[in-house]
Amino acid sequence: MPYQTHPNIVRRLKRADGHLHLIIKMIDEGHPCLELVQQLQAVENAIDNAKKALIHDHIDHCLDQSIKMPGSKSRAALNEFRAITKYL
Repeated sequence: MPYQTHPNIVRRLKRADGHLHLIIKMIDEGHPCLELVQQLQAVENAIDNAKKALIHDHIDHCLDQSIKMPGSKSRAALNEFRAITKYL
């Protein structure tokens, strides 16, 4: 289910994708390793930030609603929360 933050997350990932293609071109052109590593670090950070935003969005919307439900749905939401935190 898409939320208001999903378009921002998609934009971040598309920028990272474009940047990654540029890095591949830089490798083909023989740019220095230090430049390549710096650019790869920027892509890695962008993807990590997108992942965190998606996880926080899920916690704020999906899990918050599920926890308020009685019984097994609440327990399932808690188990899902435990599972998703390993990706933070």
